[in-house]
Amino acid sequence: MLRCCNEADLEAISLVKTCHQYTSGQVIFSEGSRALGLYCVHEGKIKVTKTGGDGKEQIIRLAKGGDMLGYRGLVTDTLHSASAVALDDCTVCMIPKQQFFHQLKNNGPFANLLIQLLANVLQEAEERMLHLAYKPVRERLAEALLLLMRTYRTENDLQPFSLSISRDDLGALMGTTKETTTRMLSEFKGEGMLTTRGSAITILAPVRLVEIATRYD
Repeated sequence: MLRCCNEADLEAISLVKTCHQYTSGQVIFSEGSRALGLYCVHEGKIKVTKTGGDGKEQIIRLAKGGDMLGYRGLVTDTLHSASAVALDDCTVCMIPKQQFFHQLKNNGPFANLLIQLLANVLQEAEERMLHLAYKPVRERLAEALLLLMRTYRTENDLQPFSLSISRDDLGALMGTTKETTTRMLSEFKGEGMLTTRGSAITILAPVRLVEIATRYD
């Protein structure tokens, strides 16, 4: 989004932004807290979560370097509707609310890109809700693994995709329990679609995962 800013805007932003380092499990901002600014992920992996009425966590979005977080609360002038938590070591910069609204008011390309971003995130959220509602767990696991691969795979990396993720987090991404997630991973492993080592998962058959994930599309 910052690529829409000219040199003067970028210099003004650099003077007021703050950057912080986070380690795995650290909270970047919390559901129900005040929206203080726009969060720009410089590097690292982040999960955006909501807590249900039963107290269970649901991962509603994954973020990586180059992504923006926290803009919904800013635009609607409401409290954060979700939490952002580091999945590994992360660097995140925060542009204060005042500077965000200055860009929104005076920078047309910035405003247009934000509208597109909001529309895309809304569409993705609607699709995920629909899939969680009617897709069986097996299809949801395949879809979650493919989402992780699309989000975090390094460009031009030809090696089998591998990622460390807790079974709790994978279950929260699928909308199911840790126990069900572990059982389904064992089935996928037995069918030769992946291997596991501790929390690390290596995808061996992405085409097969696509076939499973899109079975009910």
